[in-house]
Amino acid sequence: MLHQPDQLDLMFQALADPNRRQMVQRLCEGPASVSELAAPLAMTLSAVVQHLAVLEGSGLVRTQKIGRVRTCQLDTQALRAAERWISERRALWERRFDRLGAFLAEQDLKEGDGA
Repeated sequence: MLHQPDQLDLMFQALADPNRRQMVQRLCEGPASVSELAAPLAMTLSAVVQHLAVLEGSGLVRTQKIGRVRTCQLDTQALRAAERWISERRALWERRFDRLGAFLAEQDLKEGDGA
C-alpha cells in the first residue's frame, strides 16, 4: 500500500516504460518467473531484471526466490492506490464538466429568452 506521495511518483515512472507495462500486463494473468516475463521481450535477461527492480522499487511487483527460480507477482494493493488516485481526479473533472454544462445550458436559456 502507498504510504508516501513519492511512492505514487515511482509507480507512474515505472509504468512510463512500455516494456514494464508489458510485464505488468503479463503479471495480471498471474505470477511468472523472470524467464517467462523475458520471453516475449527483445532484451537481455539482465535488462529484464533491471526493469523488474524498477517495478519492485515502485511497489507494483513483488518477487520471491525459491531455489533457482525468481517468481514475480503483481501487488494489487499498489494498483488499487493508483486507481484510487486516478478516480479521484476523474471525479473532480466530471463535476467541473457537469457545472460547465449546467452553466452553458443556463446561458442558452437566457439567450433564447432575450431573442
